[in-house]
Amino acid sequence: MFELKITTCFAAAHQLKMVEKKCENLHGHNWKIEICVAGKKLNNAGVLIDFGELKAHLSNIVSKLDHRFLNDLNCFDLQRPPSSEVIAQYIANELQREIKDPDIVVDRVTAWESDDACATYIV
Repeated sequence: MFELKITTCFAAAHQLKMVEKKCENLHGHNWKIEICVAGKKLNNAGVLIDFGELKAHLSNIVSKLDHRFLNDLNCFDLQRPPSSEVIAQYIANELQREIKDPDIVVDRVTAWESDDACATYIV
């Protein structure tokens, strides 16, 4: 099995309900996103997927979140609030849709909301 990892960053605000203390207030983060894709077969160039292609897919997804109030986006709602956990899951699902090769799977996505706090969605 081969695994590739890339990272990117974006800035966005959110507001979480039903959690304790300051997270219920409107606040923002400089999010760091790590994604891992995996597969068993390399292509004719000897790679699982070109890093540039993978970065382009991730950039398309993150551009919809960057400098936004995440609660206003249709992909989040009261049942799926823009928590670190849900953001990681959203990015994983969207990235899997963008990758057209059925032999490449999104393995996991980690959403860092600060240097010492993150959530990982494992597919």
